[in-house]
Amino acid sequence: MDARIRVLTIGGALAILLMVVELVRRRKLKEEYSVLWVVTAVLTLLVSVWFSLLRHVTDAIGAISPVSTLFFFGLLFCLVLLLHFSVRISSLERRVTSLVQEVGIMSVEEPDATEIEPPHAEAAAPGERAAGRTAASATVDA
Repeated sequence: MDARIRVLTIGGALAILLMVVELVRRRKLKEEYSVLWVVTAVLTLLVSVWFSLLRHVTDAIGAISPVSTLFFFGLLFCLVLLLHFSVRISSLERRVTSLVQEVGIMSVEEPDATEIEPPHAEAAAPGERAAGRTAASATVDA
């Protein structure tokens, strides 16, 4: 492998590792997803440092060149990621449907909050509130 490509892939793998750690630290990426990205970055780093490993894997799967092996595993990675997200979205969709049904049942069972009259203290005349005095405070001052 050319030295420039090796330096570029090592730098890219380290950048992915640092980015994943920072996203987890800022709580923008959940830990369950970070494992996948850390494994990907470590495998990229491993292949960058130890290129003969990629040649052995290429021979083992019957590929013609190491580049086609990388494309194959990249495509496999994307398919697994898409399958995982499809399962996750389906689960979340079921939960949202269930929650909407529960909220609908609760709104039918309980009276509407806007139909309830406000308490007596909040029903004071607007002029009394603007002056900052209520009937109770006027009697205390007198």
